[in-house]
Amino acid sequence: MKQRLLQFMAGRNGNDAFNRFLLVLILILMLLSLFLPAGLRSIFYSLTIVLLGYSYFRMFSRNLYKRQMENARYWEKRSRVVASFRLLKERWLQRKDYRFFSCPSCRTTLRVPRGKGQIKIVCRKCGSSFVRKT
Repeated sequence: MKQRLLQFMAGRNGNDAFNRFLLVLILILMLLSLFLPAGLRSIFYSLTIVLLGYSYFRMFSRNLYKRQMENARYWEKRSRVVASFRLLKERWLQRKDYRFFSCPSCRTTLRVPRGKGQIKIVCRKCGSSFVRKT
């Protein structure tokens, strides 16, 4: 039986990171639909069925190039989200020692030591300067 399954899945996409994300999303939507009124419950249930069908389509697809491109786009978006949360965590951990300002010209985040009074801050990226109290 195991050999037959391996033969069947040969040349198919299988379960990648984007598929696992879809399955977790399906589970969350199904759990959420338990606590919703009947009208919304049917919408969420329909959405979970569509997402489950798409997940199985991706899993059994033989077009590996397209599925790999979808997975690569997922990883790109995921890495952006993870990086933004990592930045928020770092800012939170450094909040006692540093103040963070945004450059008015280029919107770059600048880190300045706390307790220096009113200082002139020069952006390293665009070179513009502004005065702020730390």
